[in-house]
Amino acid sequence: MESKRNVPLIISAFFAIYVIWGSTYLLNKIAVAELPPFMLAGVRFTTAGLLVFGIAALLGKSLRITRKQLGNTILAGFLFLSFGNGVVVWALKYVDSNFAALEISAQPLIVLLMMWLLQGKKIQSTSLIGIFLGIIGMYLLINQKAVLEQENALLGIGMIFSAMLAWAYGSLFVAGADFPKNFFVNTGYQMFTGGLMLGLMSLAFGETWSLPNTWSAETNWSMLLLIIFGSIVAFTSFNYLLKNVSPEKVATNTYVNPIVAMFLGSYFLNEPITLQSILAASILLTGVYFINTKKKIALLSRFKK
Repeated sequence: MESKRNVPLIISAFFAIYVIWGSTYLLNKIAVAELPPFMLAGVRFTTAGLLVFGIAALLGKSLRITRKQLGNTILAGFLFLSFGNGVVVWALKYVDSNFAALEISAQPLIVLLMMWLLQGKKIQSTSLIGIFLGIIGMYLLINQKAVLEQENALLGIGMIFSAMLAWAYGSLFVAGADFPKNFFVNTGYQMFTGGLMLGLMSLAFGETWSLPNTWSAETNWSMLLLIIFGSIVAFTSFNYLLKNVSPEKVATNTYVNPIVAMFLGSYFLNEPITLQSILAASILLTGVYFINTKKKIALLSRFKK
C-alpha cells in the first residue's frame, strides 16, 4: 500500500529530473543573452541556497556543520557549481543549448576515464564499448559545419569540456568525503557557498551587475524557474528517487535530458537539429548506456544543471 501511495510522487519526481533538468539549458541560454554568466549563476545558486536553508529550518533540520564538512561542501560547491555550472553558462554564449546538453551527456565517460587514471579502476568490457561509441559520437557532434562556423564555437566546446572534468572529479570526491547527513542541508551549503564564489568570480572578471527590475520579462522568468525548479525541485526529486527506486532507473535522466534540450532549443530558439546531430546523439547516448550498465557510476551528482 505504501508503494502504491508513492507512485504519484515517483512519477512527479521523474518528470522533474527529465523535463525540468532538460529545460535548464534553454533557460540559461535565454538568461545569459542579457546577463553576465557568473552573475547569473551566482544569483541563482545563492538565492536557491538561502531558500533551501529556510525550508530545512521549517522542517526542523539542524543547520549545524563541522569545520571539515564546511570545507568539503565549499570544495564540492566550487567543482559542481562555481566552475562546473558557471563555465557552462558562459559557454552558452558561444554554442547552442542543445549542443551543450549533448556534449555534457558524455559526463559518465569522463568519470569512468578519471576513475581509471586516478583510482586505477579496471574498465569492464561493456564500458570499453561505451567509451569507443562515446568518442565516435563526440567526434560527429563537434565536427559539424553548422557548429564550427559559429563564432568562438571551439572556445565554448573547450569550456564545457573543462567543466565536465570538474564535475567528474567532484563526483569522485563526494563519494568518500564527509558531508552533513541530511541531503537538504548538504545541498543548501553547496549551493550557497558555490553561489558566493560565483559572485566573487563575477567581480574578478569585471562583470556589470544589474537589478531584476531592469531585466526583461523573459530573463526574470528564466531566473525564477532556474531557482525554484531547476535548483530546488529537481535536485530534491533526484535525492528522493535515489531512496525509492533503483539507481539505474534514476540514471536514465542522462539519456532524456539532451533530447528534451534539443527539442526545446529548436522550438523556442530555432536552434537547428541536423541529421548529423541526431546520429551523434544516438551513438553517444548508446555509449553512455553501456557505461551506465555498471552501477559504479550511476550515482553521478547532477549539480551541473
